Amino acid sequence: MKAISTLILATVAAGAAHAQQTDADTSQVLELQEFVIQAPKVIRKADMDVYHPSQSAVDNAKNGIQLLSNLMIPSLSVTEALGTITSSGEAVQVRINGREVTVDQVKNLLPSTIKRVEWIENAGLRYQSATKVLNFIVTNPTLGGSLMVNTMQGLTTAFGRYNASVKLNSGASQFEMGANYKLTENLKVHRDYTETFTYPDGDRLTRKETSRGGEADNSYGNVWASYNYIKPDTTVIVVEAGGFLKPHNHEVYYGTMSSNINSHDVLLTDNNGSSGSRPYLSAYWEQHLSRKQTLVVDFKSQYYIGRTFSDYVEQMPDTYSFLTDVHTNIKDRNQLYAIEADYMKHWNKARLTAGAAYTANRNRSTYENLDGRIFHQRQDKVYFFTEYFHRINNFSVTAGIGAQYTNFRFRENNSGSHSWNVRPQTTLTYRINQKHGLRLNFVSWQSTPTLAESNPVPQQIDAIQWRIGNPNLKTSNSYMLTLSYNFQIPRVYGTFGIRAYTSPNAITPLFEWQEDMLVNTYENSRGLRNLSFFFSPQIEILPDWMVLSGYLDWRTERMRGKGYNLTNSDWYGYATLQVRHWGVTLTAQYMRAQRNLWGENISWGEDMNLVDVSYNWKQWSFSAGCLMPLGRYDQGSRNLSKWNTNERHMRTNFRIPYIGINYNLQWGRQKRKANKLINVSGDADQSTAGGR
Repeated sequence: MKAISTLILATVAAGAAHAQQTDADTSQVLELQEFVIQAPKVIRKADMDVYHPSQSAVDNAKNGIQLLSNLMIPSLSVTEALGTITSSGEAVQVRINGREVTVDQVKNLLPSTIKRVEWIENAGLRYQSATKVLNFIVTNPTLGGSLMVNTMQGLTTAFGRYNASVKLNSGASQFEMGANYKLTENLKVHRDYTETFTYPDGDRLTRKETSRGGEADNSYGNVWASYNYIKPDTTVIVVEAGGFLKPHNHEVYYGTMSSNINSHDVLLTDNNGSSGSRPYLSAYWEQHLSRKQTLVVDFKSQYYIGRTFSDYVEQMPDTYSFLTDVHTNIKDRNQLYAIEADYMKHWNKARLTAGAAYTANRNRSTYENLDGRIFHQRQDKVYFFTEYFHRINNFSVTAGIGAQYTNFRFRENNSGSHSWNVRPQTTLTYRINQKHGLRLNFVSWQSTPTLAESNPVPQQIDAIQWRIGNPNLKTSNSYMLTLSYNFQIPRVYGTFGIRAYTSPNAITPLFEWQEDMLVNTYENSRGLRNLSFFFSPQIEILPDWMVLSGYLDWRTERMRGKGYNLTNSDWYGYATLQVRHWGVTLTAQYMRAQRNLWGENISWGEDMNLVDVSYNWKQWSFSAGCLMPLGRYDQGSRNLSKWNTNERHMRTNFRIPYIGINYNLQWGRQKRKANKLINVSGDADQSTAGGR
């Protein structure tokens, strides 16, 4: 993270007044007046925590990610060099004025236009499957415009991030164009892999892979252009077109494999990846009616054109003759259409929101390795919800219920399934006093089978293993109950909490023998349950100079499925120390990735650390740092199936020094940007090719 926020809100009234402020040339945003828990850095509302950036936080940031880092929200891990925003080890849904966007689009925000940041750890029903939402409320120039360019370049490898955007404004109209590109090319990687197959008759085969090197490419970019029309307090229209491009994403590993049944070693090559593009078009209409009523409609369409491939080869080391030669090549032409309509009604101490959404996926996959066979899948999802909020003295309550119908079917074999699922949700908030409060939250959501999980086309992985989807999967349900205590004492504020989670019919991988093939398929399991305890503080060691922020979570969990009953306990967390003075910011960050139990597999992401120093001068910002200055990079998994026990480690020399430059230029007066109250979400599906 970058520098920390030194924002100290003087009074609750000042914060409330800011929330109500509406200039003559702005679009009205209706907000309920609530009792809040006042802390030096945050206003805690019934359904969110609100952060107002201080002038110091703005002055020491040149883009939206840097400003978010300056706020030092304890339960968020923000890494500008990697372009990531996570919480509890999971990606956070990011929005600008209520509209879902990418992290790169947040990076293109000018810090001076960010008026507040809303951190929603228990998202409401209108966010559908999202559980954690970060919403940036911004304003833009009304005349003139702005230009932003920022780059970050690795010094020892082809690794970098490049962003540029321009905004032009005239009266009620706003135009915006932007582009982002993330570069990762020819990154040297190594894989350690050991596995043991146990056959139904009790025989065992153990294979050990010794690395001979490898490389990874993971570059991608996107461009977009949007038009906003704002007639204050009456009409808002947003039209946006853009596209995502992934020119070549792949990982290739070279190894020498030995086994307990062969006297000779074999050479192996394991290569898998994808490439493609996602052009999209979206349109938004918001109409304010009399008596504090609002009608909102949002539409999105997306088209995915791409390929997914996997190559697995085993060869004799002396003759290079092929022992195993497996190739999978899938060509996708997939479409997404989604529309949502919401109605909102506000009273002085209450609000009502009701809505409906429809999402359609139309998938067409050509298996070029199967003589060009074509498979079609149709997915439809309909979602209804209603949610009511009310405040009574020091208590606030939000209650709602959603209902979802899902239906998917394969044309070629007429297989598929459909189901109805109910989604209840409740939040209770109690303000003890100005510095302490309690929040009890119950949420639920549904997860529909992906194209890869449900496609029944067999895919060969190696000489023994195959992957076959299950078209009879049902939509799974998840439920989470969280009790948190928010506190503020001199120089310290934060949250203690306990969280219980269950997914009684989670969609998980399943291993089973079919004759001499070990098949990786999918099932609606007997469920996952876990219990976690978490603590997220922010500590001002030296006010305005040195601040420590972090998150610590300990979890115990149990996963049950066909033929297995597994448990796992572990901890994860992250910490950021920032020292700032005379325009210079020194940041040190450590992150231990979450070890996730899912099905019969425990996987973990990147254990990461970094050091960064930055300096701001006029419209410029200069930074230098190093990714992974300490320790050894490790990302991997352990499979605990009785049929296939394996352990995989992906390692690379990720000790990458880098430099960064940011430039901002603004001209013109200020005006509030279009404030989207809802945003229909979804992406066109993509096939997954087999791989170890």
